[in-house]
Amino acid sequence: MHTQQRLQAFMQPQHIQMKDYTYDLPESKIAKYPLAERDSSKLLVYRDGGIVDDLYSNLHKHLPENALLIFNNTKVIQARLIFTTSTGAKIELFCLEPAEEHAELSTAMAQKGSVKWRCLVGRLVKWNEPSISLQTKDFTLHAEIAERQGNTFIIQFNWEPSNIAFASILEQFGEMPIPPYLKRKEETIDETRYQTVYAEQKGSVAAPTAGLHFTPHIFAHLKSIHTQIEYLTLHVGAGTFKPVSSETIEGHEMHAEWIEVNIALIEKIMAQISNNTDNNPVVAVGTTSLRTIETLYWMGVKANMNINISLNEILITQWDAYNLPQHVHAIEALQSLLNWLQNNQITKLICKTQILIVPSYTLRIVNALITNFHQPSSTLLLLIAAVIGDDWKKVYAYALDHDYRFLSYGDGSLLFGRNP
Repeated sequence: MHTQQRLQAFMQPQHIQMKDYTYDLPESKIAKYPLAERDSSKLLVYRDGGIVDDLYSNLHKHLPENALLIFNNTKVIQARLIFTTSTGAKIELFCLEPAEEHAELSTAMAQKGSVKWRCLVGRLVKWNEPSISLQTKDFTLHAEIAERQGNTFIIQFNWEPSNIAFASILEQFGEMPIPPYLKRKEETIDETRYQTVYAEQKGSVAAPTAGLHFTPHIFAHLKSIHTQIEYLTLHVGAGTFKPVSSETIEGHEMHAEWIEVNIALIEKIMAQISNNTDNNPVVAVGTTSLRTIETLYWMGVKANMNINISLNEILITQWDAYNLPQHVHAIEALQSLLNWLQNNQITKLICKTQILIVPSYTLRIVNALITNFHQPSSTLLLLIAAVIGDDWKKVYAYALDHDYRFLSYGDGSLLFGRNP
């Protein structure tokens, strides 16, 4: 096989066998509750094949000065609504994302009086009346089915007083959508601990869990070593919990999620790359941050190919990162993206990404990842394998053998990958 043919075969990940990316996760290893202190969670540090144990409170000791840490400042919305019908039946609506007629998520959250939302409906067979309602002394919320779309439903919500935004209605009536694998109901502790301390932009139905460990104490230590702190937004969708049920990743449809990125952050990343050495890494705090940052690169590749590309065409779909040209330098790609944004008079990039990062993917911008330990046979585990290669098996085996706590409320890791 010629070199070019081998490269093309290597870059086609569709035939990855999911059975090669699983492991035995005992129920006892899943953290059902957070620790008393956020930054007392264990931290596994992986670099160049070696593993070191520590605590999150000592994260600054494992980062060089002038690292650029990029956090996802999304805020989990209280997306689970429990209605009671006139016959006493409980109906659960899980708000996934706005209906297509809303331009983007923040606009839908700001709607007053009424809004349409895509939802999962629990106990649908018990919904035998046109409209169901929730009521307090000051607020009333009505819900009715507008349309069925596969396994989801477009729900028409209406409420009084009509001058209240939908975000406030969810805060009034909704419950925190803690992960299903916790196998328990929401409790008071989840209202604060299933949010990062820097959460700001409302829109996620799941927390960016790597950030749950961070405290003002950690940020103070990071500041002391001149760490640069920046934020972007990816609103985590329920698809993050969707298992890969197909034998190969080709049969899995990657979920699309909303991202928001300011031009200033793109410029900051470019400056960091320009000075990039092992002592100036770009560190993604969470898989959501990593996916957003790498999305910027591939949007830049598309802009580099066609500066007049439309917004719909520049969006990154599931397989774009494996089919687009692979030779564009990160600075060239980001500069092309900046040029495209300026040409279109866009000061903040707001769009969806469907990027899928799996083995054979080469990180283009990110040098290191801070993340929790993820479920077997998941797209998140595939992402970890893309970052550190087959050593994911060593890292996860070590974590299981050394009493690390897994999943959303569990411990985490700092993984240094291959340089772009």
